[in-house]
Amino acid sequence: MKLDENIFKLFLLWYVIGVVLLTFDLIPPYLEWANVVFLVLAGTIGGIYFTHTFGRKIGFSISVFVILFSIAAEHLGVEYGLLFGDYYYTSDFGPQILGVPVAIGFAWLLVIAGTHAITKVIIGETRFLSFTTVASLLTVLIDLIIDPVAFEVKHYWVWNAESFYYNVPMSNFIGWFVVGYLIHSVIYLVTMKQPIVYSKWHSRMVLVYFLVLAMFVLLAAIHTLWLAVLLTGSLALLTLFFYIRNRNEGTSA
Repeated sequence: MKLDENIFKLFLLWYVIGVVLLTFDLIPPYLEWANVVFLVLAGTIGGIYFTHTFGRKIGFSISVFVILFSIAAEHLGVEYGLLFGDYYYTSDFGPQILGVPVAIGFAWLLVIAGTHAITKVIIGETRFLSFTTVASLLTVLIDLIIDPVAFEVKHYWVWNAESFYYNVPMSNFIGWFVVGYLIHSVIYLVTMKQPIVYSKWHSRMVLVYFLVLAMFVLLAAIHTLWLAVLLTGSLALLTLFFYIRNRNEGTSA
């Protein structure tokens, strides 16, 4: 669809401009809304991926489920300190529902769609436990870089805790794994009898996932968050290696 193509092109344009502005710290306060648009665009591509993979009805339903479920899970964290730890969002991250920015739901859609696409290649058509576990670990992987940057650099949310990893509590990463596992489990069970279409949107979704991850790694490096850079960067390269290897093996088979 032409609309899908235009959204993808707009995301790439927004990404390039955003990386330049963020790298040189050129974004004025009145343009902070651009970060929200970026996440909404990236999350929308996640929805497009699910739609092209499983069909319009199921793909749209999955996308809405991911957004609503993730916002509900984040609300438990913001309101009661459950799952992720004790934290709250600042007003710099756009409109909120139940104390959670709407953009966060789209960010989760981006992450879930990206990890779903990557895991389908790394693990392939395999058993439930293998797929959901790897997909959930990849969900945590991107948060290893998102949280330090969003907290220490951009101040999008504030943690009321202390830890060796930039004062981001370990409960946060456990919470990411649990929520990711629950979401991926539902997607697996809903789609396990559906034929999977490996369209160009599969490769595009993987590209978007790694582009977003790379952007956060770059920002972390600029602000000398070296532990996050080394940990996330090395794990991301390892993931990319297995993805490329398995994809090439599948293509040549």
